[in-house]
Amino acid sequence: MAAATEKVFYATGRRKKSAARVFLRPGKGVFTINGKTPDDYLRRLQSRMVIMQPIELLAQTAKFDAYISVEGGGE
Repeated sequence: MAAATEKVFYATGRRKKSAARVFLRPGKGVFTINGKTPDDYLRRLQSRMVIMQPIELLAQTAKFDAYISVEGGGE
């Protein structure tokens, strides 16, 4: 759990019956999607590239950890 003084950024995205929740916190660049690494969770390289683009564009990859929870929908 995050310390009381640690900043955590939270966002939710929904479409039809699918929902994704993203928690960003200062860290070392560890990304977890439903308890798995992006390489294990997402089969297509294009899908992995799309989720990493915003953070790579801003050169913040090694500065944040992300926990992503996804329910419903496909890849």
